[in-house]
Amino acid sequence: MRRINFYYVVWSFFISINITVAQGIHAYHEAEKDTNTLSHFFEKGRFYGHARSYMSATVNKGDLTDYHAWGIGAGIGYETPKILKHFQVGISGFFMFNLKSSDLAKSDSKTNQVNRYEIGLFDIERPNDHEDLDRLEELFLKIHAGKKSILTIGRQIPQTPFINPQDGRMRPTLIEAAALDVKEWKNLSLHGEYIWRISPRSTVRWFDTGESIGIYPVGVDVNGKPSQYKNNIESAGVGVIGSTYQKKQLNIQLWDTYIDNILNTAQLKIEWKSKSIAGKNWFVGGQYIQQNAVGNGGNKDPTKAYTQINSGAKVFSGRVGQQSAKFDWFLNATRITAQGRYLMPREWGREPFYTFMPRERNEGFGDVTAATINTFYKPEKHIKIELSGGYFSLPDVKNFALNKYGMPPYSQINLGLTYQFDHYLKGLNALLLVVRKDDIGETYQNDRFVFNKVNMTHLNLIINYHY
Repeated sequence: MRRINFYYVVWSFFISINITVAQGIHAYHEAEKDTNTLSHFFEKGRFYGHARSYMSATVNKGDLTDYHAWGIGAGIGYETPKILKHFQVGISGFFMFNLKSSDLAKSDSKTNQVNRYEIGLFDIERPNDHEDLDRLEELFLKIHAGKKSILTIGRQIPQTPFINPQDGRMRPTLIEAAALDVKEWKNLSLHGEYIWRISPRSTVRWFDTGESIGIYPVGVDVNGKPSQYKNNIESAGVGVIGSTYQKKQLNIQLWDTYIDNILNTAQLKIEWKSKSIAGKNWFVGGQYIQQNAVGNGGNKDPTKAYTQINSGAKVFSGRVGQQSAKFDWFLNATRITAQGRYLMPREWGREPFYTFMPRERNEGFGDVTAATINTFYKPEKHIKIELSGGYFSLPDVKNFALNKYGMPPYSQINLGLTYQFDHYLKGLNALLLVVRKDDIGETYQNDRFVFNKVNMTHLNLIINYHY
C-alpha cells in the first residue's frame, strides 16, 4: 500500500504539472500569451531529475565470501517559483531496483558475518528485496526573508559537517527538519537547524532520531559485549548551529551538533588559500573536534546507551597541499586521542576529517593516528584521476574500549577515474573507484577481524545523469 500511495501522490503530481504546462504552451501558440495563469506560473518553476546505475563488488581474502550487486534507479523533482515573493514549495521522489546481486542476506560460512558494502545499495532492512524500492525524498516549504536568508521546513538534503548525504550508495541520507540559513552580511553566514526525523542512506523508511541509531551494525560496547542500543535510544532530536566567516583566502567555521540526551560535538575549522602564482596556490587547513556525552547517553540503562556518562573524545586533523588547474596534492593527518571513542551515528553522515577516504571510516575508535596523501590529475576538463593512499594506526582489535568494530590497523589505496560527458550528453558522468585495504596489525588468525575489513579489494562503477 505504501508504494501505491507514493506513486499516486508523487507521479500524479508531476504528471498534472506537465499537463498544465503543456496546455499553457499550446495556448501560447494559439493566442497571445496570458501571464496571469496557473500554467505560466508552473512554467517558471524548476524541474530536476536524477538517474543512477551503481555496480559494486567486493573480493575478500581466500575462501571468505565475495559479493556483487547492480542497482539502478531514477527520480524526479519540482520546485515552484516564488509565491508572493517569499515562498517556494518543493517535492521529489526516487525509486530503485536490484537488477542482479549475490544473496545479500547470506552470512559468510567461516565468520557468520553478513555483507557490508553491497547490502547498502538498496534497503538494509530488506536485503533481498529485488522489487522497486521507493522513497518520497523531498517535501519542503522555503521561506525567503531579508536579502539572502532562507528557512526550509520539511524533508530535505542535509549539508552539515556531521550530518550529510554521504553519497556512497544508491541514495543519500535525508532529514526532516527546519533549517535556517542567514546570509545578510558580506563575510559572515549563519546556519541553524532542528532535526526530528531521518531517513538514512540504504533505507527507504523515515525514523525518529533515536530510532535511526543502530540500523547499521552496532559493534561492541566498551566491555567487548555486543552493543544493545538498537531500538533503545531516547532522544528528542538534533540541533545544529554553525557560522562561517569568509574573507579573501581565509575561511573560519564553527559548528556545534547537539544530539538530545546523547552527545554534543563541537568543531572549529580554519582553512587558508594563498593567492595564485603561476596558476598554483597553497592550501593549509586545520580542525579541532571536541565531544562530550549528554544526559544518560540515550538510555538510563548503561548497557543500552549509545554513549557512556562522562565519556568524550578529542580529534585533531590537518592538511597542507597545493592546487592548480591540472594537478592537486594534499598531505593529511588526523589524531583521535586515547581519551575515548570518537562517536557519531554512521547512519547520519560521513566524518569530516581530512584523512577520510571513501569506503572506510574511523568513527568508533580512539587512540588513532592516521596519515594520507591525495593526488588529483586533470589531463583535460572531462577527466579527473585520483590516486590516494593512507596509513591508519588503530588500537588492537581486542582493545574494546577504543575499538568498537574490531577493525585492525590498516593501509588503504584508492584509485578513481571520473569522466564528465559534455554536449549532447551533458549531465552524464561516470566514476570507476577501486579500493584496496590490507592489515598492518594483529588479527589473531581470526577471520572475523578480516572479512569485509582488510585484505580485500572493493570495486565500484557508478554512472549518474542529472538534469
